[in-house]
Amino acid sequence: MAATVMDSGGVRIITEVIPATDPRAAQLASSSVPPAPAVSSFQVKGFRKAQPKLLGTIHIVTGIIHICFGIILTAAEHRDYSLPVASGILFWLGVLLLVSGSLLVESDKRENILLVKACCVLNAGVILSTLVATLIHATAITRSLPGCASGPLRQEWCFNPNAKALSNGLDAVAVLFCLLEFCTAVAALAFGCSAVRRHSYTRMAL
Repeated sequence: MAATVMDSGGVRIITEVIPATDPRAAQLASSSVPPAPAVSSFQVKGFRKAQPKLLGTIHIVTGIIHICFGIILTAAEHRDYSLPVASGILFWLGVLLLVSGSLLVESDKRENILLVKACCVLNAGVILSTLVATLIHATAITRSLPGCASGPLRQEWCFNPNAKALSNGLDAVAVLFCLLEFCTAVAALAFGCSAVRRHSYTRMAL
């Protein structure tokens, strides 16, 4: 280990050469590396302006309602299933909402840009699914009750005028839920895509 002493203007400068095997060399090297910029943290904080925890809670609650509706209607309709029950829209949309809502809630707790990207993908799926579900429920409103088509063998409930009104009411409630889910998914997707674009632009700038 060598040291050089130099006097300059009344100031003594001591230069010391440290070998690579010296523990102080590793410490100096680690301290000289600048910390990585917290890009992801900044972008995720921007995504949190959309209140992902609130949006996720809405998705979870409506997803549970969809699944409960599916179980009740499947048990009540026996063999003659209506279009929403036969298509399974109540079940797979409910499961999709539960997964999407769970990721939204988790993204509010953890600063991870990958979670934001996953939320964008799932909410895009929710948007498409709610549009399909709305079309299915609207078609069910315009159709007759299952087992009530014109013919000699008609079910007993076909002669009850309140049965069709109840069926239409349930489909109308489902359409309203789909509208709520569509709006929350659009909000989450808009803020999520904005955060991802800013993250990509910041990485290119760096």
